[in-house]
Amino acid sequence: MTPLNRKLARDLWRLRGQGIAISLVVAAGISLMVGMFGTLNSLQESRIAFYERYRLADVFAEVKRAPELLISRIRQLPGVAVAESRIVSDVTLDIVGMSEPATGRLLSLPERGRPLLNDLHLTEGRLIAPNRPDEAIVGQALAVAHGLALGDRIGAIINGKKRWLVIVGVALAPEYVYSLGPGQIMPDDARFGVLWMGREAMEAAFDLDGAFNAVSLSLLRGANEREIIRRLDLLLEPFGGVGAYGREDQTSDFFLTNEFKQLRTFGSVIPPIFLAVAAFLLNIVITRVVQTEGEEIGLLKAFGYADLEVGWHYLKLIGALCTAGLGLGLVGGFYFGQLMTEMYTFYFRFPVLAYRLDLGVFGVAAGVSLLAGVAGGVNAVRQAVRLSPAVAMAPPAPTRFHAGAFGDGARILNLSQPTRMIFRHLWRWPWRTGMTVAGNAFSVALMVLAMFFLDSVEEVIDVYFFQAQ
Repeated sequence: MTPLNRKLARDLWRLRGQGIAISLVVAAGISLMVGMFGTLNSLQESRIAFYERYRLADVFAEVKRAPELLISRIRQLPGVAVAESRIVSDVTLDIVGMSEPATGRLLSLPERGRPLLNDLHLTEGRLIAPNRPDEAIVGQALAVAHGLALGDRIGAIINGKKRWLVIVGVALAPEYVYSLGPGQIMPDDARFGVLWMGREAMEAAFDLDGAFNAVSLSLLRGANEREIIRRLDLLLEPFGGVGAYGREDQTSDFFLTNEFKQLRTFGSVIPPIFLAVAAFLLNIVITRVVQTEGEEIGLLKAFGYADLEVGWHYLKLIGALCTAGLGLGLVGGFYFGQLMTEMYTFYFRFPVLAYRLDLGVFGVAAGVSLLAGVAGGVNAVRQAVRLSPAVAMAPPAPTRFHAGAFGDGARILNLSQPTRMIFRHLWRWPWRTGMTVAGNAFSVALMVLAMFFLDSVEEVIDVYFFQAQ
Protein backbone atom coordinates (compact mmCIF):
# COMPACT_ATOMS: atom_id res chain seq x y z
CA MET A 1 0.00 0.00 0.00
CA THR A 2 1.16 3.51 -0.73
CA PRO A 3 1.64 5.90 2.21
CA LEU A 4 -1.56 7.78 1.35
CA ASN A 5 -3.56 4.53 1.24
CA ARG A 6 -2.18 3.52 4.65
CA LYS A 7 -3.20 6.94 5.92
CA LEU A 8 -6.67 6.38 4.40
CA ALA A 9 -7.04 3.10 6.29
CA ARG A 10 -6.00 4.76 9.55
CA ASP A 11 -8.42 7.66 8.93
CA LEU A 12 -11.29 5.27 8.32
CA TRP A 13 -10.56 3.42 11.54
CA ARG A 14 -10.21 6.67 13.49
CA LEU A 15 -13.52 7.96 12.09
CA ARG A 16 -15.31 4.61 12.37
CA GLY A 17 -18.10 5.91 14.61
CA GLN A 18 -18.94 8.92 12.47
CA GLY A 19 -18.30 6.90 9.31
CA ILE A 20 -20.78 4.20 10.31
CA ALA A 21 -23.41 6.85 11.06
CA ILE A 22 -22.91 8.49 7.65
CA SER A 23 -22.93 5.12 5.83
CA LEU A 24 -26.16 4.10 7.55
CA VAL A 25 -27.87 7.35 6.54
CA VAL A 26 -26.74 6.82 2.94
CA ALA A 27 -27.89 3.19 3.14
CA ALA A 28 -31.34 4.25 4.36
CA GLY A 29 -31.82 6.60 1.41
CA ILE A 30 -30.48 4.12 -1.15
CA SER A 31 -32.54 1.20 0.20
CA LEU A 32 -35.73 3.26 -0.04
CA MET A 33 -34.90 4.33 -3.58
CA VAL A 34 -34.00 0.81 -4.77
CA GLY A 35 -36.95 -0.79 -2.97
CA MET A 36 -39.61 1.66 -4.16
CA PHE A 37 -38.45 2.05 -7.75
CA GLY A 38 -37.72 -1.66 -8.05
CA THR A 39 -41.24 -2.45 -6.84
CA LEU A 40 -42.64 0.18 -9.19
CA ASN A 41 -40.86 -1.35 -12.19
CA SER A 42 -42.00 -4.85 -11.21
CA LEU A 43 -45.63 -3.74 -10.96
CA GLN A 44 -45.46 -1.85 -14.26
CA GLU A 45 -43.94 -4.80 -16.11
CA SER A 46 -46.55 -7.16 -14.66
CA ARG A 47 -49.35 -4.79 -15.69
CA ILE A 48 -48.05 -4.37 -19.24
CA ALA A 49 -47.66 -8.13 -19.73
CA PHE A 50 -51.10 -8.91 -18.23
CA TYR A 51 -52.90 -6.23 -20.24
CA GLU A 52 -51.28 -7.16 -23.55
CA ARG A 53 -51.60 -10.93 -23.24
CA TYR A 54 -55.24 -10.85 -22.16
CA ARG A 55 -56.26 -7.87 -24.30
CA LEU A 56 -57.63 -5.34 -21.85
CA ALA A 57 -59.94 -2.91 -23.68
CA ASP A 58 -59.09 0.75 -24.20
CA VAL A 59 -62.65 2.11 -23.92
CA PHE A 60 -65.61 0.90 -21.82
CA ALA A 61 -69.28 1.85 -21.88
CA GLU A 62 -72.50 0.78 -20.13
CA VAL A 63 -76.01 1.09 -21.50
CA LYS A 64 -79.51 0.19 -20.30
CA ARG A 65 -80.34 -2.09 -23.24
CA ALA A 66 -78.99 -1.91 -26.78
CA PRO A 67 -79.66 -4.26 -29.72
CA GLU A 68 -76.84 -6.54 -30.76
CA LEU A 69 -77.06 -5.12 -34.30
CA LEU A 70 -75.62 -1.85 -32.94
CA ILE A 71 -72.24 -3.49 -32.40
CA SER A 72 -71.60 -3.53 -36.18
CA ARG A 73 -71.98 0.27 -36.31
CA ILE A 74 -69.63 0.64 -33.32
CA ARG A 75 -67.01 -1.43 -35.12
CA GLN A 76 -67.18 0.95 -38.08
CA LEU A 77 -66.17 3.99 -36.02
CA PRO A 78 -62.83 5.41 -37.24
CA GLY A 79 -59.97 4.21 -35.06
CA VAL A 80 -61.76 1.19 -33.56
CA ALA A 81 -59.82 -2.07 -33.95
CA VAL A 82 -62.06 -4.47 -31.99
CA ALA A 83 -65.47 -4.00 -30.38
CA GLU A 84 -67.23 -6.62 -28.28
CA SER A 85 -70.56 -6.52 -26.48
CA ARG A 86 -71.38 -8.32 -23.25
CA ILE A 87 -73.77 -8.37 -20.32
CA VAL A 88 -72.74 -7.08 -16.89
CA SER A 89 -74.87 -6.98 -13.75
CA ASP A 90 -74.37 -6.81 -9.99
CA VAL A 91 -76.12 -9.56 -8.01
CA THR A 92 -76.48 -10.67 -4.41
CA LEU A 93 -74.47 -13.76 -3.48
CA ASP A 94 -75.43 -16.38 -0.92
CA ILE A 95 -72.22 -18.05 0.21
CA VAL A 96 -72.27 -21.00 2.58
CA GLY A 97 -70.85 -20.10 5.98
CA MET A 98 -71.40 -16.36 5.57
CA SER A 99 -74.07 -14.80 7.80
CA GLU A 100 -74.62 -11.75 5.59
CA PRO A 101 -74.97 -11.49 1.81
CA ALA A 102 -72.11 -10.53 -0.46
CA THR A 103 -72.13 -8.66 -3.75
CA GLY A 104 -71.08 -10.27 -6.98
CA ARG A 105 -70.52 -8.83 -10.42
CA LEU A 106 -71.66 -11.17 -13.20
CA LEU A 107 -70.03 -10.83 -16.61
CA SER A 108 -70.91 -12.78 -19.71
CA LEU A 109 -68.54 -14.98 -21.69
CA PRO A 110 -68.96 -16.25 -25.26
CA GLU A 111 -70.58 -19.66 -25.42
CA ARG A 112 -67.73 -20.90 -27.60
CA GLY A 113 -64.18 -19.69 -27.74
CA ARG A 114 -62.48 -16.97 -25.75
CA PRO A 115 -63.46 -13.30 -25.47
CA LEU A 116 -62.00 -10.93 -28.04
CA LEU A 117 -61.26 -8.44 -25.24
CA ASN A 118 -60.85 -8.69 -21.46
CA ASP A 119 -59.85 -12.35 -21.60
CA LEU A 120 -59.41 -14.55 -18.51
CA HIS A 121 -56.33 -16.17 -17.04
CA LEU A 122 -57.53 -19.51 -15.66
CA THR A 123 -55.66 -20.56 -12.55
CA GLU A 124 -57.86 -23.64 -12.07
CA GLY A 125 -60.53 -25.51 -14.00
CA ARG A 126 -61.88 -24.73 -17.47
CA LEU A 127 -64.06 -22.35 -19.43
CA ILE A 128 -67.84 -22.64 -19.38
CA ALA A 129 -69.24 -25.37 -21.62
CA PRO A 130 -71.95 -24.48 -24.18
CA ASN A 131 -75.57 -24.93 -23.09
CA ARG A 132 -74.62 -25.23 -19.41
CA PRO A 133 -76.49 -22.28 -17.85
CA ASP A 134 -75.61 -23.17 -14.25
CA GLU A 135 -71.84 -23.17 -14.69
CA ALA A 136 -69.75 -20.22 -13.53
CA ILE A 137 -66.15 -19.10 -13.18
CA VAL A 138 -65.25 -17.17 -10.02
CA GLY A 139 -62.52 -14.62 -9.47
CA GLN A 140 -59.49 -15.84 -7.58
CA ALA A 141 -59.91 -13.22 -4.83
CA LEU A 142 -63.42 -14.43 -3.95
CA ALA A 143 -62.38 -18.09 -4.18
CA VAL A 144 -59.44 -17.60 -1.82
CA ALA A 145 -61.47 -15.51 0.67
CA HIS A 146 -64.10 -18.27 1.06
CA GLY A 147 -62.06 -21.35 0.28
CA LEU A 148 -64.13 -22.13 -2.83
CA ALA A 149 -63.00 -25.05 -4.99
CA LEU A 150 -64.00 -26.59 -8.28
CA GLY A 151 -67.39 -28.25 -8.03
CA ASP A 152 -68.61 -26.08 -5.14
CA ARG A 153 -71.93 -24.32 -5.46
CA ILE A 154 -72.60 -20.65 -4.85
CA GLY A 155 -76.04 -19.03 -4.62
CA ALA A 156 -76.89 -15.87 -6.57
CA ILE A 157 -80.06 -13.75 -6.69
CA ILE A 158 -80.29 -13.17 -10.45
CA ASN A 159 -83.07 -10.84 -11.56
CA GLY A 160 -85.09 -11.62 -8.44
CA LYS A 161 -84.65 -15.41 -8.62
CA LYS A 162 -82.19 -17.48 -6.65
CA ARG A 163 -79.99 -19.83 -8.60
CA TRP A 164 -77.23 -22.17 -7.58
CA LEU A 165 -74.13 -21.93 -9.75
CA VAL A 166 -71.53 -24.68 -10.05
CA ILE A 167 -67.92 -23.47 -10.03
CA VAL A 168 -66.00 -24.90 -12.99
CA GLY A 169 -63.07 -22.50 -12.99
CA VAL A 170 -61.09 -19.92 -11.04
CA ALA A 171 -59.66 -16.99 -12.97
CA LEU A 172 -57.88 -13.66 -12.96
CA ALA A 173 -58.96 -10.80 -15.21
CA PRO A 174 -56.98 -7.73 -16.38
CA GLU A 175 -59.90 -5.39 -15.65
CA TYR A 176 -60.11 -6.61 -12.02
CA VAL A 177 -56.48 -6.52 -10.91
CA TYR A 178 -57.73 -4.30 -8.09
CA SER A 179 -61.18 -5.61 -7.24
CA LEU A 180 -63.32 -2.92 -5.63
CA GLY A 181 -67.04 -3.33 -4.96
CA PRO A 182 -69.77 -0.66 -5.01
CA GLY A 183 -69.31 1.81 -2.15
CA GLN A 184 -66.00 0.30 -1.01
CA ILE A 185 -62.88 2.37 -0.40
CA MET A 186 -60.70 -0.70 0.11
CA PRO A 187 -60.97 -4.19 -1.40
CA ASP A 188 -63.02 -6.64 0.66
CA ASP A 189 -62.66 -9.97 -1.09
CA ALA A 190 -65.07 -11.69 1.33
CA ARG A 191 -67.94 -9.34 0.44
CA PHE A 192 -67.32 -8.63 -3.22
CA GLY A 193 -66.27 -10.87 -6.05
CA VAL A 194 -66.40 -11.27 -9.81
CA LEU A 195 -68.09 -14.19 -11.60
CA TRP A 196 -68.47 -15.14 -15.25
CA MET A 197 -71.38 -17.02 -16.87
CA GLY A 198 -72.25 -18.02 -20.43
CA ARG A 199 -73.73 -15.30 -22.65
CA GLU A 200 -76.92 -17.24 -23.46
CA ALA A 201 -77.58 -17.98 -19.78
CA MET A 202 -77.26 -14.30 -18.88
CA GLU A 203 -79.41 -13.19 -21.82
CA ALA A 204 -82.20 -15.45 -20.59
CA ALA A 205 -81.77 -14.46 -16.95
CA PHE A 206 -81.83 -10.70 -17.56
CA ASP A 207 -84.23 -10.65 -20.54
CA LEU A 208 -81.54 -9.40 -22.89
CA ASP A 209 -81.97 -11.84 -25.75
CA GLY A 210 -80.27 -10.30 -28.78
CA ALA A 211 -79.18 -7.29 -26.72
CA PHE A 212 -76.33 -6.10 -24.52
CA ASN A 213 -75.76 -3.61 -21.70
CA ALA A 214 -71.96 -3.17 -21.88
CA VAL A 215 -69.43 -2.80 -24.68
CA SER A 216 -65.63 -2.76 -24.80
CA LEU A 217 -63.42 -1.29 -27.52
CA SER A 218 -59.81 -1.73 -28.50
CA LEU A 219 -58.36 1.18 -30.49
CA LEU A 220 -55.85 1.40 -33.31
CA ARG A 221 -52.49 2.94 -32.57
CA GLY A 222 -52.69 6.73 -32.80
CA ALA A 223 -56.50 6.81 -32.70
CA ASN A 224 -58.20 9.83 -31.11
CA GLU A 225 -59.71 8.31 -27.98
CA ARG A 226 -61.69 11.42 -27.04
CA GLU A 227 -63.37 11.60 -30.45
CA ILE A 228 -64.19 7.88 -30.40
CA ILE A 229 -65.76 8.24 -26.94
CA ARG A 230 -67.83 11.18 -28.19
CA ARG A 231 -69.14 9.21 -31.18
CA LEU A 232 -69.77 6.13 -29.05
CA ASP A 233 -71.85 8.20 -26.62
CA LEU A 234 -73.94 9.49 -29.52
CA LEU A 235 -74.65 5.91 -30.66
CA LEU A 236 -75.53 4.66 -27.18
CA GLU A 237 -77.48 7.68 -25.91
CA PRO A 238 -80.88 6.57 -27.37
CA PHE A 239 -80.51 3.24 -25.57
CA GLY A 240 -79.72 4.60 -22.11
CA GLY A 241 -75.98 5.06 -22.38
CA VAL A 242 -74.44 6.57 -19.24
CA GLY A 243 -71.18 7.76 -20.79
CA ALA A 244 -68.17 5.91 -22.16
CA TYR A 245 -64.75 6.24 -20.53
CA GLY A 246 -61.16 5.35 -21.26
CA ARG A 247 -58.89 2.88 -19.58
CA GLU A 248 -57.43 5.55 -17.28
CA ASP A 249 -60.89 5.97 -15.69
CA GLN A 250 -61.55 2.25 -15.35
CA THR A 251 -61.70 1.51 -11.61
CA SER A 252 -58.97 -1.13 -11.39
CA ASP A 253 -56.50 0.66 -13.65
CA PHE A 254 -57.23 4.00 -11.97
CA PHE A 255 -56.23 2.70 -8.53
CA LEU A 256 -53.26 0.84 -9.98
CA THR A 257 -52.00 3.95 -11.78
CA ASN A 258 -52.39 6.08 -8.66
CA GLU A 259 -50.42 3.53 -6.65
CA PHE A 260 -47.66 3.87 -9.24
CA LYS A 261 -47.72 7.65 -8.83
CA GLN A 262 -47.52 7.30 -5.06
CA LEU A 263 -44.54 4.95 -5.28
CA ARG A 264 -42.81 7.29 -7.73
CA THR A 265 -43.46 10.29 -5.48
CA PHE A 266 -42.21 8.63 -2.31
CA GLY A 267 -39.18 7.25 -4.16
CA SER A 268 -38.35 10.71 -5.49
CA VAL A 269 -38.91 12.69 -2.27
CA ILE A 270 -37.86 10.62 0.75
CA PRO A 271 -34.47 9.18 -0.40
CA PRO A 272 -33.06 12.63 -1.37
CA ILE A 273 -33.85 13.84 2.15
CA PHE A 274 -31.74 11.04 3.63
CA LEU A 275 -28.95 11.77 1.17
CA ALA A 276 -29.12 15.49 1.95
CA VAL A 277 -28.67 14.66 5.64
CA ALA A 278 -25.71 12.45 4.68
CA ALA A 279 -24.18 15.28 2.63
CA PHE A 280 -24.56 17.59 5.61
CA LEU A 281 -22.80 15.10 7.89
CA LEU A 282 -20.03 14.54 5.34
CA ASN A 283 -19.46 18.27 5.07
CA ILE A 284 -19.04 18.59 8.84
CA VAL A 285 -16.78 15.54 9.24
CA ILE A 286 -14.50 16.06 6.24
CA THR A 287 -14.16 19.81 6.89
CA ARG A 288 -13.14 19.08 10.47
CA VAL A 289 -10.65 16.44 9.30
CA VAL A 290 -9.04 18.84 6.81
CA GLN A 291 -8.81 21.62 9.40
CA THR A 292 -7.31 19.24 11.98
CA GLU A 293 -4.79 17.77 9.53
CA GLY A 294 -3.66 21.12 8.12
CA GLU A 295 -0.08 20.62 9.28
CA GLU A 296 0.01 17.08 7.84
CA ILE A 297 -1.30 18.36 4.53
CA GLY A 298 1.49 20.96 4.49
CA LEU A 299 4.10 18.28 5.18
CA LEU A 300 2.74 16.04 2.42
CA LYS A 301 2.95 18.87 -0.09
CA ALA A 302 6.39 19.87 1.18
CA PHE A 303 7.63 16.31 0.52
CA GLY A 304 6.45 16.44 -3.08
CA TYR A 305 2.83 15.29 -3.12
CA ALA A 306 0.86 17.25 -5.69
CA ASP A 307 -2.33 19.14 -4.89
CA LEU A 308 -4.41 16.66 -6.90
CA GLU A 309 -2.92 13.69 -5.01
CA VAL A 310 -3.89 15.23 -1.69
CA GLY A 311 -7.36 16.10 -2.98
CA TRP A 312 -7.78 12.58 -4.38
CA HIS A 313 -6.90 11.15 -0.96
CA TYR A 314 -9.81 12.96 0.70
CA LEU A 315 -12.11 12.11 -2.20
CA LYS A 316 -11.27 8.44 -1.60
CA LEU A 317 -12.17 8.93 2.07
CA ILE A 318 -15.56 10.28 1.02
CA GLY A 319 -15.94 7.53 -1.58
CA ALA A 320 -15.23 4.80 0.96
CA LEU A 321 -17.95 6.07 3.29
CA CYS A 322 -20.46 6.43 0.43
CA THR A 323 -19.55 3.06 -1.09
CA ALA A 324 -20.16 1.32 2.23
CA GLY A 325 -23.54 3.01 2.46
CA LEU A 326 -24.29 2.17 -1.18
CA GLY A 327 -23.52 -1.52 -0.65
CA LEU A 328 -25.71 -1.74 2.43
CA GLY A 329 -28.43 0.23 0.67
CA LEU A 330 -28.48 -2.03 -2.40
CA VAL A 331 -28.77 -5.18 -0.29
CA GLY A 332 -31.35 -3.59 2.00
CA GLY A 333 -33.28 -2.18 -0.97
CA PHE A 334 -33.45 -5.61 -2.61
CA TYR A 335 -35.02 -7.21 0.48
CA PHE A 336 -37.22 -4.15 1.09
CA GLY A 337 -38.47 -4.36 -2.49
CA GLN A 338 -39.25 -8.06 -2.07
CA LEU A 339 -41.29 -7.33 1.05
CA MET A 340 -43.20 -4.52 -0.67
CA THR A 341 -43.91 -6.68 -3.72
CA GLU A 342 -45.13 -9.50 -1.48
CA MET A 343 -47.44 -7.01 0.28
CA TYR A 344 -48.90 -5.89 -3.06
CA THR A 345 -49.89 -9.46 -3.94
CA PHE A 346 -52.64 -9.17 -1.31
CA TYR A 347 -54.23 -6.25 -3.19
CA PHE A 348 -53.25 -6.55 -6.85
CA ARG A 349 -54.11 -9.83 -8.59
CA PHE A 350 -51.56 -10.58 -11.32
CA PRO A 351 -50.76 -14.00 -12.79
CA VAL A 352 -47.10 -13.32 -11.96
CA LEU A 353 -45.85 -10.61 -9.62
CA ALA A 354 -42.29 -10.95 -8.40
CA TYR A 355 -39.61 -8.42 -7.52
CA ARG A 356 -37.16 -8.09 -10.39
CA LEU A 357 -33.63 -6.75 -10.16
CA ASP A 358 -33.38 -3.58 -12.20
CA LEU A 359 -29.80 -2.64 -13.04
CA GLY A 360 -30.99 0.78 -14.14
CA VAL A 361 -32.26 1.53 -10.63
CA PHE A 362 -28.97 0.29 -9.16
CA GLY A 363 -27.05 2.59 -11.51
CA VAL A 364 -29.16 5.60 -10.57
CA ALA A 365 -28.73 4.78 -6.87
CA ALA A 366 -24.94 4.62 -7.30
CA GLY A 367 -24.93 7.95 -9.12
CA VAL A 368 -27.10 9.63 -6.51
CA SER A 369 -24.97 8.39 -3.61
CA LEU A 370 -21.84 9.62 -5.40
CA LEU A 371 -23.50 12.99 -5.99
CA ALA A 372 -24.39 13.25 -2.30
CA GLY A 373 -20.79 12.47 -1.33
CA VAL A 374 -19.33 15.04 -3.72
CA ALA A 375 -21.84 17.69 -2.62
CA GLY A 376 -21.02 17.11 1.02
CA GLY A 377 -17.24 16.98 0.75
CA VAL A 378 -16.32 19.16 -2.22
CA ASN A 379 -15.80 22.26 -0.09
CA ALA A 380 -13.42 20.47 2.29
CA VAL A 381 -11.51 18.84 -0.57
CA ARG A 382 -11.13 22.24 -2.25
CA GLN A 383 -9.66 23.62 0.96
CA ALA A 384 -7.14 20.78 1.10
CA VAL A 385 -6.14 21.29 -2.56
CA ARG A 386 -5.71 25.07 -2.27
CA LEU A 387 -3.79 24.95 1.01
CA SER A 388 -0.12 25.85 0.47
CA PRO A 389 2.63 24.19 2.59
CA ALA A 390 3.74 27.46 4.19
CA VAL A 391 0.22 28.42 5.24
CA ALA A 392 -0.64 24.88 6.36
CA MET A 393 2.37 24.54 8.66
CA ALA A 394 1.95 27.99 10.19
CA PRO A 395 -0.31 28.53 13.22
CA PRO A 396 -3.86 29.51 12.19
CA ALA A 397 -4.40 33.24 11.89
CA PRO A 398 -6.73 34.68 14.49
CA THR A 399 -10.22 35.59 13.38
CA ARG A 400 -10.57 39.18 12.28
CA PHE A 401 -13.39 41.09 13.96
CA HIS A 402 -14.89 44.36 12.82
CA ALA A 403 -17.81 46.52 13.75
CA GLY A 404 -20.98 46.16 11.75
CA ALA A 405 -24.66 46.88 11.64
CA PHE A 406 -25.31 43.95 13.97
CA GLY A 407 -23.53 45.69 16.84
CA ASP A 408 -25.79 48.72 16.59
CA GLY A 409 -28.86 46.54 16.48
CA ALA A 410 -27.69 44.52 19.49
CA ARG A 411 -27.25 47.68 21.54
CA ILE A 412 -30.70 48.95 20.54
CA LEU A 413 -32.30 45.62 21.47
CA ASN A 414 -30.23 45.50 24.66
CA LEU A 415 -29.07 41.92 24.02
CA SER A 416 -26.84 40.25 26.57
CA GLN A 417 -23.18 39.60 25.84
CA PRO A 418 -23.56 35.79 25.36
CA THR A 419 -26.51 36.37 23.01
CA ARG A 420 -24.42 38.81 20.95
CA MET A 421 -21.61 36.22 20.72
CA ILE A 422 -24.06 33.57 19.48
CA PHE A 423 -25.49 35.76 16.74
CA ARG A 424 -22.05 37.03 15.69
CA HIS A 425 -20.82 33.46 15.19
CA LEU A 426 -23.91 32.59 13.17
CA TRP A 427 -23.45 35.69 11.02
CA ARG A 428 -19.68 35.31 10.43
CA TRP A 429 -19.91 31.71 9.14
CA PRO A 430 -23.06 31.74 6.99
CA TRP A 431 -22.20 28.57 5.04
CA ARG A 432 -21.75 26.50 8.18
CA THR A 433 -24.88 28.04 9.68
CA GLY A 434 -26.89 27.33 6.55
CA MET A 435 -25.73 23.70 6.34
CA THR A 436 -26.62 23.15 9.99
CA VAL A 437 -30.07 24.63 9.52
CA ALA A 438 -30.56 22.57 6.34
CA GLY A 439 -29.53 19.35 8.08
CA ASN A 440 -31.95 19.94 10.94
CA ALA A 441 -34.69 20.89 8.47
CA PHE A 442 -34.29 17.67 6.47
CA SER A 443 -34.34 15.61 9.66
CA VAL A 444 -37.59 17.25 10.74
CA ALA A 445 -38.99 16.78 7.21
CA LEU A 446 -38.45 13.02 7.51
CA MET A 447 -40.44 12.92 10.74
CA VAL A 448 -43.23 15.05 9.25
CA LEU A 449 -43.48 12.79 6.18
CA ALA A 450 -43.63 9.64 8.27
CA MET A 451 -46.21 10.92 10.74
CA PHE A 452 -48.24 12.67 8.01
CA PHE A 453 -48.92 9.33 6.32
CA LEU A 454 -50.15 7.74 9.55
CA ASP A 455 -52.28 10.77 10.41
CA SER A 456 -53.80 10.79 6.91
CA VAL A 457 -54.88 7.15 7.17
CA GLU A 458 -56.38 7.74 10.62
CA GLU A 459 -58.26 10.78 9.28
CA VAL A 460 -59.68 8.80 6.35
CA ILE A 461 -60.85 6.01 8.66
CA ASP A 462 -62.41 8.47 11.10
CA VAL A 463 -64.26 10.48 8.45
CA TYR A 464 -65.50 7.54 6.40
CA PHE A 465 -66.40 5.02 9.10
CA PHE A 466 -67.22 7.03 12.22
CA GLN A 467 -68.61 10.25 10.73
CA ALA A 468 -70.05 9.45 7.29
CA GLN A 469 -71.19 5.91 8.08
